[in-house]
Amino acid sequence: MSADEQPIPSVWARPRREREQPALSREHIVAEAVRLLDEEGTEALSMRRLGSRLNAGATSLYRHVASKDELFELAVDAIYGELPPPGPAAAGWRESAGDVARGLRATILRHPWIAAKLAEVGLAFLGPNALRHSEHLLGLFEAAGFPPAEADQAMSTLVAYVLGVSTSEAAWLSMIARSGGSQREWTERLWPAAERAVQDYPRLRARYAAQRGDDPARSNEDSFEYGLQRVLDGLQTRLP
Repeated sequence: MSADEQPIPSVWARPRREREQPALSREHIVAEAVRLLDEEGTEALSMRRLGSRLNAGATSLYRHVASKDELFELAVDAIYGELPPPGPAAAGWRESAGDVARGLRATILRHPWIAAKLAEVGLAFLGPNALRHSEHLLGLFEAAGFPPAEADQAMSTLVAYVLGVSTSEAAWLSMIARSGGSQREWTERLWPAAERAVQDYPRLRARYAAQRGDDPARSNEDSFEYGLQRVLDGLQTRLP
C-alpha cells in the first residue's frame, strides 16, 4: 500500500461502523466518556475503564469506536455540540462574535480536559458539530461584510484568542480541582511566595500589590473581556 493509500487515522475519515446494539450505541459510549473525562481527566480514560462504567467489555466498545484516539475525537465533537449558533449579524456582528467567544470559553472551562486535547485529536475540525459551528461563524463574519477568504481568517483569529487564553485558565482550574480547594484559597496560599518572587521587579511588585484581595474568577473574566474587545477592535478596522 502506497503512502497515499494509507488510511487517515481519524473517526471522521472512515465510514461509520453500523454494528450498533440498542443497549450500547456510539452516542451512549461518547456521553459516558465525556462524564469520565469531566470527573477524572484524560489520564483516567481507557477502553477498559469506560467499559466497566458501561457494564460492557472493551471488545463491545471497539465495535463502535476503533481506538481511544477516535473516542477523544468523538468526545471533543460532542462538546462542540454544546455551543449555541451565533446570533444574526444584523443584531451587531461584534456582539454576536463576542457571545460566540464567551460561549466557547465557558464551554472549555466546563470541560477543562478539552483544552489540551484540541490540538491532539487529529481531524477534530471535521466533526459534524465542529463543522456546523464553523459554518455559522463564517456566515456571521461574511454577513458583517468580510470577504469570504478574510471571514475565514477572522474566524481563526477569534477562535485562536479564545483557545490561547482558555487553555491556560483550564490548566489552572484543573490544578485547583486536584488540590480540593477554591480559586480564592489557592491564590491566598500562593500570594506570599509570589510577592517574594517579584521583590526585585518594581512594575510586577506594584501590579501584585494592586491585585491583592481581588476575586481571581472576576479578574480572569475582566482579562478575557479586555483581550476579546481588542481582538474585535482589530477586526473592526478591516470593515468599510
